[in-house]
Amino acid sequence: MIQFGGMSSRTLSCPTFEIPRLNVQRTFATIGGSHFINSSNGNLRLKTKNGSISTIRCNVETLKRAGEGNCLPNPQEKLFSEKSTILNEECSAEMQLTNATSAFGTVAAEITPRVDEFFEDSSDGDLDCPSEGFSSIPEAIEDIRQGKFVIVVDDEDRENEGDLIMAASLVTPEAMAFIVKHGTGIVCVSMKEDALERLQLPLMVSHRENEEKLSTAFTISVDAKVGTTTGVSAKDRANTILALASPHSMPQDFNRPGHIFPLKYREGGVLKRAGHTEASVDLSVLAGLDPVAVLCEIVDEQDGSMARLPKLREFAERENLKIISIADLVRYRRKREKLVERAAVARIPTTWGPFQAYCYRSQLDGIEHIAMVKGDVGDGQDILVRVHSECLTGDIFGSARCDCGNQLALAMQQIEAAGRGVLVYLRGHEGRGIGLGHKLRAYNLQDDGRDTVEANEELGLPVDSREYGIGAQILRDIGVRTMKLMTNNPAKYIGLKGYGLAVVGRVPLLTPITTENRRYLETKRSKMGHIYGSEFNAHLASIISKNGTPNNEVKLPSSTPATGI
Repeated sequence: MIQFGGMSSRTLSCPTFEIPRLNVQRTFATIGGSHFINSSNGNLRLKTKNGSISTIRCNVETLKRAGEGNCLPNPQEKLFSEKSTILNEECSAEMQLTNATSAFGTVAAEITPRVDEFFEDSSDGDLDCPSEGFSSIPEAIEDIRQGKFVIVVDDEDRENEGDLIMAASLVTPEAMAFIVKHGTGIVCVSMKEDALERLQLPLMVSHRENEEKLSTAFTISVDAKVGTTTGVSAKDRANTILALASPHSMPQDFNRPGHIFPLKYREGGVLKRAGHTEASVDLSVLAGLDPVAVLCEIVDEQDGSMARLPKLREFAERENLKIISIADLVRYRRKREKLVERAAVARIPTTWGPFQAYCYRSQLDGIEHIAMVKGDVGDGQDILVRVHSECLTGDIFGSARCDCGNQLALAMQQIEAAGRGVLVYLRGHEGRGIGLGHKLRAYNLQDDGRDTVEANEELGLPVDSREYGIGAQILRDIGVRTMKLMTNNPAKYIGLKGYGLAVVGRVPLLTPITTENRRYLETKRSKMGHIYGSEFNAHLASIISKNGTPNNEVKLPSSTPATGI
């Protein structure tokens, strides 16, 4: 058993050998007859056909968080599609794992949980138990019902900010004065789409034009015509909010623009979008009140910056307010609601082997998704998982612009080799959520010199609007609890905690780099945080000729960093 220094909750189990004698044979990769050999000092060496050896230095990532590592299961299996000529024979690798690193040495390792159960109290987990340092959701709901404020904090990987939230139908001038004193002064009211349509409040900018970081859906601002003067005082703002919350208000009851900013709530709430807008309405509904809520970002009283969690905790204690996390609200709702229903199950023989196909229908939009399941999920621990976004051009037509089709094939191959795993195929994710037509328009811009991010931005579209809540619910329904996630995209393993899932390992999907997709992959790495190890992959690309076949004439330079793989 290999345990990294300081890691108490995860270990790397390598059953075929023991420390300190690690001179074992493992397949890593062979490209054009050149062998990749992982040397004992952590560097990756390339041994070519003529016997010459070049070295790539591996500046490996330390395991800063328990269970985070780059692991390739079943090292005896080929890492690339059989269709590719890039990998055509096996090679040997010797490896050594050190206290603080998990580089290519983890090729032969399997990640297993250190603990027997993912949740401390039961194998299924108590989804009503709040995260450490937070109040429970039922406590927050009760305070909302009584017209009190609640502080709601989002994911640390999102904004990690806190909003003061209360039910709009219970707002008072005193409450509004408290918000203005401790918040940014930008007071918002989250509302459902039907209420906004009834009041004829269009979006401030279209979805295509929305450049706000999290695509918050602002409508035009308003003031109530009756009971207000300038519209900016605490009393005036309270009257405007009460008018917005009233089911009897009409479009002519408001002046436009004004000092209150309505926000459009996304149907499905935090299960669809884990934002403050959705959390505020969800809390009001759970409290049995109208689906309209007030929210305002809390600022640090010392320097005026956005208050982060330590300051928010101090503020909550001083003002005797409950503080909750959106992740806990997701867990609370997920325990009580399901956004997908299992529609059908059938056995499907595939190129890689037989799988059980599970069809799930979204109750939000009716889109049907599929999960390909191999073997017995059993206790749901350490399941090899791929959550794959629909890509018609890559998955069906083999487009060389992206790596989607190759990743799909490789993931299915790896699951088949493991004998146990799940691939969730999410439809409606075409072009990272922008749709097929927009994706083709973006391709034209890429041909004119833009990269994949710049093309989306020029079209006025989000760089990545995909959401993985549906996929998480599908995995949960199948029985997955902890997973080794096959992905290069950090966004896929952020925020799964609320769905009773844990990522105990990351399995990178290393697919062939060609002239057509090289810039696309590098842009995803440099601008979107995808983990490829660009330097290493760049050298792989230099070995590949323009038609995608190996170029045996090119050698790798020595001492080149290969981080992030």
